[in-house]
Amino acid sequence: MEHKTKTFEIKARADENGIIEGYFSTYDETPDSYGDIIAPGAFTETIKKRQDSGHPFPLCFNHDFSKVIGAVDSVEDTEKGPFIKAHFLDTELAQDVRKMLQSEAIYQFSFAYDVLGWERPTEEQTKQGIFNVLTKLEVFEISVVTVPANQNAVVTEVKSAEPATKSGRRNRKADEEIIRNCIESLKSLLDEGDGDKTEEDDAKSAEPTVQVNDVSEEPKAAENAKKAEELLAKINELKGGS
Repeated sequence: MEHKTKTFEIKARADENGIIEGYFSTYDETPDSYGDIIAPGAFTETIKKRQDSGHPFPLCFNHDFSKVIGAVDSVEDTEKGPFIKAHFLDTELAQDVRKMLQSEAIYQFSFAYDVLGWERPTEEQTKQGIFNVLTKLEVFEISVVTVPANQNAVVTEVKSAEPATKSGRRNRKADEEIIRNCIESLKSLLDEGDGDKTEEDDAKSAEPTVQVNDVSEEPKAAENAKKAEELLAKINELKGGS
């Protein structure tokens, strides 16, 4: 089970125990710290599965299943991403979390999931730091969390009984830094490869491209390919170990 986190902003207005609305994920092409993006439709089956079961996704605090603070009443899979409407429970913890959200002390969504389908990115996506396109996910819970990752999801409403106010253990911090460095190194290798192109190369652009492990590559290209493989292996190692 993995976690993915999104940041959001909050607005509040009067209601009984509190309601929260917004996107817990988005389909933009901004990669997270692992170089992952989520493809449109990745949540379709898991949303239907929950709807058919009659049991809503739990709303938790910091991915702790013993700290359920609410329930997700509905999920609409929009063009931008899955939009949820959830309510807070009438418990001390749930109301404390709602107040923290209103004060802007915390402002992130996250969700726990398993990857059921994925595909490799296009060459252009790889240049943007994207290394995995997640195409099918199973979601187990959605959480309000204290640690951010990406900056794209937006909560549109937090309703409460108080006056209106404006308001993924994905990996360890050290691993995030190493992965970011690996991604930057891979991007540099790709940029270097583009810069070495000549007019003769452009004239041959219609010919089949040589795979990175082809023995006929020039020494420099082979060296870069080896470095790229080592960097990708390092990223996968860190992902599997967190």
